[in-house]
Amino acid sequence: MSKSGKGGGELRLPQHIAIIMDGNGRWAKRRLLPRSAGHRSGAKTFQNIARYANQIGIRYMTVYAFSTENWKRPQEEIDNLMNLLRDYLKDAKNFQAENIQMQFIGDLTVLPADMQALIRRDEALSADATGMHLNIAVNYGGRDEIVQAVRRLAAEVKAGALEPSDIDQETLSARLYTAGQPDPDLIIRPSGEYRLSNYLIWQSAYAEFWFSDILWPDFKPKHLMQAIEAFGGRDRRFGGV
Repeated sequence: MSKSGKGGGELRLPQHIAIIMDGNGRWAKRRLLPRSAGHRSGAKTFQNIARYANQIGIRYMTVYAFSTENWKRPQEEIDNLMNLLRDYLKDAKNFQAENIQMQFIGDLTVLPADMQALIRRDEALSADATGMHLNIAVNYGGRDEIVQAVRRLAAEVKAGALEPSDIDQETLSARLYTAGQPDPDLIIRPSGEYRLSNYLIWQSAYAEFWFSDILWPDFKPKHLMQAIEAFGGRDRRFGGV
């Protein structure tokens, strides 16, 4: 997939972009604001970037909204993050006009019942959208995702529906939250950190990475384009020559 780049040539677009939305707390601290202000600003950035990615033709985007490790944060901050997500879910119908298909990935069973109902509603409302497929990772952990997939495979083997010798990379991938989707081509992490933080461990095997010191609330469409342009210049050999 490509579009016109700065120089007028064809810009190669990644099919699937994954983003670790990092730096909200530090953004707020630098401004002597509560962390909740950083999360609110980061939520607005997420919506702007998702809309822009859809407009330029990105087919899949996955964003890290809340990890399995985030439960270790202070309860007040967790409550604030959950309320932000709840507000987004209530307003997510606004994405219908933009033809964005929404999917929530992660262990959603621990979320409050009202949020689970809103998630099911929003996924159903956007199920027929033909634009960008947007994955929102909530209570998500890459290791936990693999463990859950292995448990499903083990249950199928125990039930006699699957032979151990039938298990390969494809059968495991088909039991991940992202089953049926292409792996991320490009993973973006702002805020000056250089790690995956338990994000899409299996799916990132051949992803290209783009890091920057920009804190997530300051991340703009121009920065997304910088990452895409850097991706377009990479030579992706997938272990070949």
